[in-house]
Amino acid sequence: MKPTLFVLAAGMGSRYGGLKQLDGLGPNGETIMDYSIFDAIRGGFGKVVFVIRKDFEQDFREKVLSKYENHIPVEVVFQSIDDLPEGFVRPEERVKPWGTNHAVLMGKEVIKEPFAVINADDFYGRDGFRVLGEWLSKAEGRDAYCMVGYRVGNTLSESGTVARGICQTNDEGYLTGVVERTDIARVDGEITFTGDDGKPETTPDTTPVSMNMWGFTPDYFAYSEEHFRRFLAENIDKPKAEFFIPLVVNDLIVKSKATVEVLDTTAKWFGVTYAADRQGVVDKIRALIDAGEYPEKLW
Repeated sequence: MKPTLFVLAAGMGSRYGGLKQLDGLGPNGETIMDYSIFDAIRGGFGKVVFVIRKDFEQDFREKVLSKYENHIPVEVVFQSIDDLPEGFVRPEERVKPWGTNHAVLMGKEVIKEPFAVINADDFYGRDGFRVLGEWLSKAEGRDAYCMVGYRVGNTLSESGTVARGICQTNDEGYLTGVVERTDIARVDGEITFTGDDGKPETTPDTTPVSMNMWGFTPDYFAYSEEHFRRFLAENIDKPKAEFFIPLVVNDLIVKSKATVEVLDTTAKWFGVTYAADRQGVVDKIRALIDAGEYPEKLW
């Protein structure tokens, strides 16, 4: 059974301005999502599911989904802040979405096979989808998941420091925890970040970091529902609290309910966070096309 690609595309991208998921960055107006879908097809994925907000469904269908006809089956599900388990009601002051793992829950009715989760506005690269597709195509049973660990040296920004979740693994390559580090940059040839004591520390270029590229089996939905109820019981009155994927994953690891294998990739990640990042992404895509990694026109 071919795995499914689940694309988180419900965000507005407020810092960037507008729907950056629909911004054409390729030479023929291709979006970052277009390249992800192209790479996913090459990586052996058999279906794509997008989670979006209902209010931009028409624009999304016209500008994005129409491209994929005759290439790969596509479905759309919707994320709403009012979509809560029985017994919970959204407080009036809650206007912020509930987070990435709430978005994942929206796919439970249409995804019945192993699936990957990615952000819509991150460029993950061909090799990331290759290693993830290979792992998911062999996934059997339950309670065994994976994530693609990007080498930190392949995720840096040319315009300043970044924050990354540095993965901690055991000798077998399984995730034991993710530690958020800030002020990551290359200084005098070495990757540095701010340590717990506030002083600079170094880490190898190959240190794996999480870029929100996960691989799950359908049993993850049941775990997520259970954890979401617990999250709401503790946080429903906190307007800015968010139900993130790492919250669930970390809890499952700590309680030995599931394993998460960290997959290495040579791919270079990049994305658009601020409007000033846009041209750099356009240039990088152009360079990949010139190198033969992608065709001039995807579809």
